[in-house]
Amino acid sequence: MSSVPAEPSARVFFALWPSTAVADDLAGLAAELAASCGGRPTRAGTVHLTLAFVGNVAESRLEELAAAARGISLPAFDLRLDRVAGWAHNDIVWAGFTAPPPALGELAGLLRERLIAGNFSVDRRKSAFFPHVTLLRKAQRIPPEKPLAPARDWHCQGFVLVRSQLSAAGSNYRVLASYPFAAGQAHA
Repeated sequence: MSSVPAEPSARVFFALWPSTAVADDLAGLAAELAASCGGRPTRAGTVHLTLAFVGNVAESRLEELAAAARGISLPAFDLRLDRVAGWAHNDIVWAGFTAPPPALGELAGLLRERLIAGNFSVDRRKSAFFPHVTLLRKAQRIPPEKPLAPARDWHCQGFVLVRSQLSAAGSNYRVLASYPFAAGQAHA
């Protein structure tokens, strides 16, 4: 009896991807936090805000997945990361928002609807989206929630589909597709 080899798959997610300047700034913040909390700081090349984690997808469906997000037309918007906190259950320290802009929730909701319609694996709970930027993994101390001073501003001009490859040094990310927002006036 022969077995059919498993189809190659890719671990993927949709995310907001910052400019180099914002990524460098947030990586610097992560390094500062690592000095007081321990743990592994996020590298500048991996800073992102996950919009929808899809998980393992057959490589033969990657184009279909990329197509599912095409046509989402939103104006650019601004984020203001203004607080730092963490989760003890998974030793993560993150930066987040006192009040995320409505456009961020709208974008995550549109993506979730398209992924569900395309029969892709995604958390189907409407309350599942908690926008944040992971700064530390394997933190040895979780700081109490506190304001981030100064707040970090991030102008979002689009989102991306990313492939994640795990290694002993952490995750390596490769952008598979980019989705620019509509030109014109930004909204918050």
